Amino acid sequence: MNLGQNKKGIEGKRKIFMYRKDSEKWLKHLDFIILDMICLQMAFVLAYVIRRQGLTIYGDVLYRNMAIFLGFADLVVIFMAGIMKSVLKRGHYKEFVTTLEQAIVVGALAIAYLFMIQEGQSFSRMILITTVIIYLFLNYIVRELWKKSLHKKMANGGDRKLLIVTSKEVAEQVVKNMQENNYARYSLAGVVVIDDNLTGKKICDVPVVANADDVSMYVCQEWIDEVLVVVSENLPYPEELVDKLTETGVTVHLNLAKITNKTGKRQFVEKVGNYTVLTTSLNYASLGQLMLKRLMDICGGIVGCIATGIICLFVGPAIYIASPGPIFFSQERVGKNGKKFKMYKFRSMYMDAEARKAELMKENKLGDGKMFKMDFDSRVIGNKVLPDGTHKTGVGDFIRRTSLDEFPQFFNVLKGDMSIVGTRPPLISETNLYEPRHKVRLAIKPGITGMWQVSGRSDITDFEEVVRLDKEYIENWNVGLDIKILLKTITVVIKKDGSM
Repeated sequence: MNLGQNKKGIEGKRKIFMYRKDSEKWLKHLDFIILDMICLQMAFVLAYVIRRQGLTIYGDVLYRNMAIFLGFADLVVIFMAGIMKSVLKRGHYKEFVTTLEQAIVVGALAIAYLFMIQEGQSFSRMILITTVIIYLFLNYIVRELWKKSLHKKMANGGDRKLLIVTSKEVAEQVVKNMQENNYARYSLAGVVVIDDNLTGKKICDVPVVANADDVSMYVCQEWIDEVLVVVSENLPYPEELVDKLTETGVTVHLNLAKITNKTGKRQFVEKVGNYTVLTTSLNYASLGQLMLKRLMDICGGIVGCIATGIICLFVGPAIYIASPGPIFFSQERVGKNGKKFKMYKFRSMYMDAEARKAELMKENKLGDGKMFKMDFDSRVIGNKVLPDGTHKTGVGDFIRRTSLDEFPQFFNVLKGDMSIVGTRPPLISETNLYEPRHKVRLAIKPGITGMWQVSGRSDITDFEEVVRLDKEYIENWNVGLDIKILLKTITVVIKKDGSM
């Protein structure tokens, strides 16, 4: 197929959500950059100690400025020269040559810097030469140890769950390939064989978890981040299967050998193991956007946790007096791509709230059990129906209407389970009822607030409308949209307080 022509034909079509491979690579190898820069600074300090017999290197303005420049120069070389490209595939000799080239270029940039500031006569050339030599060997040793550690992690897998969809003829070959070339450090979640029912069996110690008929429902109910589709050349292109998987919101990698010239879809070419694949998802984010969103979450999480501590001084005793028991409430929720985590809140319901939920399900405004919402919930602390039919509320209703019960979730944000802005994290019992198209809500980290919350959530009683709003957020996500939702959240909360 002509990828250039196909790209023109699909420009401006439906966006696809994916953490671009380049972005993931830099984030994943952030420790590589940090270790590299530490090695350079250690080499600079050791060279100074050897030549000057002192530890006051950063007290000297000229040497302190050089230390700063070396860090900057090292970053430039790493990014511009592609030092991290195929780092795990490089052998010992090639790694030494790469490290030597990097050390020489950094040294040359340091010489150019001294020439430009006209301080070459004041700076010890032997310290610079010694720095480059120490940096070469120290960085090479640390890098080899780092790679050895990563190769062990490759065997054990990482935080991203990969489901392999394949055919019986090539299943063993595909699984072995991914096990031996797991450079992205996937955790193999299982195998799906589409041309035979092998569910319950194992291929190279990886369980077969589904077949072609139930794979989309399996993806819907389990923690799956990405799907790799590699089928035998004898089988036709699995167009319908790929469409079903894409509908769930997971990232799908399809082996290029099975691609037909299909217009109307945007495609990204990348590598998964040794396979060249076309990847589809719902949207994409650049490295800068990902880092900015995480920075916003960290800053907001710190402020939110401090606020939670202050609020707890007042809300905690009120909760305990009205309903003796824990002040905080934790509940297992479903996060990004089906990953389960414990979400924290101030307890706003009585201790037997979960047991009473079943009998109140008939009053659920959203009806089918995929979400639960009531106009007046008697499980909330202080809520009572008086003999005359009027409603009495208490501390539980207050902290829910003011959203104070949500503040402990800032701890989830700091941990990385949640984001400040995202989609509502559902219960496991709710996701068990999801159809494949509903799984799209789990394509990103859940949030404390989001599109649904600021779009009149009290008036929305159609779960399909909730899914539509969540999908709209995912497909149109950018940092500006997060900021807009945050500002709108504040307005909504203030209006709710004013109407109390």
